[in-house]
Amino acid sequence: MVGVIRRMHHLKDILALRTGPGAAILPENVSRIHIEFCHRMNGGHMGPRKFWQENLPKIKFWNPAVPIIVNRLEILDGPAKMTIYFRDNQKSAPSTQSTIQLNSSSTGTSPAPVPADGERTVVVDMKARHSTEILSDFLALTSAVPVKATPQEDIEMRELEDLKRRGEIDRAETRKTLEAERREKARLALAMNEAASIKAAAT
Repeated sequence: MVGVIRRMHHLKDILALRTGPGAAILPENVSRIHIEFCHRMNGGHMGPRKFWQENLPKIKFWNPAVPIIVNRLEILDGPAKMTIYFRDNQKSAPSTQSTIQLNSSSTGTSPAPVPADGERTVVVDMKARHSTEILSDFLALTSAVPVKATPQEDIEMRELEDLKRRGEIDRAETRKTLEAERREKARLALAMNEAASIKAAAT
């Protein structure tokens, strides 16, 4: 049982990055990405937060050379936007000094940087939008190419489904065993109480 669960989690973690919505390869002219939203999910920030949690890790996995800055705001009702930076191939490449990368921040200290020479930006308003809409806009604006699961990954996904079913069966059997043990303990306790009552009445 433990081995099955361990293997299921391992496969799930790998496939969560390699496949599914957000698994896409960006073209070379996408130079960096900045997203900004609030910590709290209310006020239209649930969709951006879900995009950050579920889709962005896949984008990072398939595009490790593209810097991605996440700026999470502490205010209750702030903006939720994504800034996509594009490199203009017709102009000279941005200088190193002008493209110094900020670190992601959970305190709102990493706002979207000003485009460098040779860069242009497109801003996506993410507020009060579903994560699937945000991802759809991102893929369309960047012309990213979705990554299809390989035959091996299809096999692994089927194996994961099999492991899930086996896990559900094992959990059901475990619950059944525990319930039977509890019923037996309750039956024995009742029998002991009845025996004690009979003994007390006889004395």
